[in-house]
Amino acid sequence: MDETTSFAQGQLRSLVERIEKLEEEKAATAADIKEVYAEAKGHGFDTKILRKVISLRKKDRAEREEEEAILDLYLSALGMLSGGSEAA
Repeated sequence: MDETTSFAQGQLRSLVERIEKLEEEKAATAADIKEVYAEAKGHGFDTKILRKVISLRKKDRAEREEEEAILDLYLSALGMLSGGSEAA
């Protein structure tokens, strides 16, 4: 029983240490990303829109088109679309 407990404790410690290392790497990566956004802003790019572009690029074409169609439907229902594409 003591050997089993010791093994489980070792496994737990290993898992915790691996997670901690990955969290440190994630924090470093987040800092790097923040720097790139700051650089983009320094070059005059809108970082809010840039984040949206990054988000959209993660999705496939069908998923983007579906989201756009639903967004258009909601905006139309709220009378927020300009032009003749508003439908009841």
